[in-house]
Amino acid sequence: MNDKIQHPRVQSTLHLIDAWLESEQCYAQLPGLSAGLVVDQELIWSGSYGHANPAEKIPTTADTLYSICSISKLFTSIAVMQLRDTEVLRLADPVQKFLPWFEIARPNEESTPITIESLLTHSSGLPRESDFPYWSPPDYRFPDQNEVRERLSGQSMLYPADTYWQYSNLGLTIAGEIVAAVSGLSYSDYVTQNIIEPLGLESTRPFFPNDLHGKDLAIGHSARDRNGDRQVVPCFDTKAISPAAGFTSSVRDLASFASWQFRLLAGGPTEVLSASTLREMHRVHWIDPDWRTSWGLGFFAERHGTSTLVGHGGACPGYLTDLVLDPKHQTAAIVMINACGRAPDAYSRRALGMLKEALGQASEPVPEASDFSDYLGLYDAKPWSGELFVFPWLNELAATSFPTANPMQEFFKLAPEGTDTFRRVRENDEGLGEAYHFNRNVDEEIESLTRHSSVLRKITPLRSLTRD
Repeated sequence: MNDKIQHPRVQSTLHLIDAWLESEQCYAQLPGLSAGLVVDQELIWSGSYGHANPAEKIPTTADTLYSICSISKLFTSIAVMQLRDTEVLRLADPVQKFLPWFEIARPNEESTPITIESLLTHSSGLPRESDFPYWSPPDYRFPDQNEVRERLSGQSMLYPADTYWQYSNLGLTIAGEIVAAVSGLSYSDYVTQNIIEPLGLESTRPFFPNDLHGKDLAIGHSARDRNGDRQVVPCFDTKAISPAAGFTSSVRDLASFASWQFRLLAGGPTEVLSASTLREMHRVHWIDPDWRTSWGLGFFAERHGTSTLVGHGGACPGYLTDLVLDPKHQTAAIVMINACGRAPDAYSRRALGMLKEALGQASEPVPEASDFSDYLGLYDAKPWSGELFVFPWLNELAATSFPTANPMQEFFKLAPEGTDTFRRVRENDEGLGEAYHFNRNVDEEIESLTRHSSVLRKITPLRSLTRD
């Protein structure tokens, strides 16, 4: 696999992903963004843009901590499955078997019991939240365990169990309560001792470390208002909701978490779970009557082309994150943003698809390439668009426009034709189009390019596109 990663097609794709995400951080005015790509069991690339703490100019890195919010549910689900494998509980067990205080109004007397499996698949019929406004500013006050229990009896199920998919933070909170009740440990102690520490996830915590806020832990920000401004979101303590939304982690740790799954599935030694249990979690266990919504045990499970993608996203006040894995191709993507208002899964899915396509072509021979590094850079395309990014691509040049939701959609190649002159390669290599001539200054440095008789000035300096 290492040979494939070093293939020019893959390296050029990583270069493009890096430049694209950097442009997105700038154009979307995101305070900070960290991302990573995993192949097999290795973090092959990571990129970090902007600041974890803009006021102090502390840059983001692959080790910057973010609230990962609902990705926490994967750890809770793994904890449940560990206990299932030790035969102290069954997925078909009703919740009340372990939580006698669990009482909630049912839609009708014929409603089936809420089972542990229905909690993990979001098919329990429970409301989305415990009845507290903890997602609301300014204080984001989360309830403790006693408050959740007391308020539960005044809530009502939305649907009979096993009827519809209804995403529920309350459901995974209850799953965390079952972990604590069955294990005899606090939820935090159980996941730390049985998942986080055995996997060597040194930066992952089942809580929000206030003492690291603004240093190792990125400062969260709101979505932009009509003036384009963002507000700093204060620290918060998820308390009883931690099994559903309380963890913090980094790109590097989530890459290790993905690598563990690929190692297990590839026949490695049993760690934390057996391979068969992890496969069971990745499989679809619930599909809605509309046949569009499917879920595994804790993991989302979605069909994309010939692959099934699994993982989870996270959205907490000030933070948006996404972890997506393609077990068939042993690839994964992580994106973490310390602001709301920009969907990270749009970046992670796109980057993962670009990587998969590049790896699929990494066995093809590559003709010897000329040195086109002089032309690498961003060229000012205003007023029509932001920038044209020009970069080496195998034995040619390539270009795409920024900002863009899909850098491959606007992608085109440039074939060399004379000194500092290239011509656009038409789609499907059907021939050559207009000329792109690169203009040099008196110091023989590229300062602009000319196409269609229009001049695009080279924007300097270009951020150094290095990888961790």
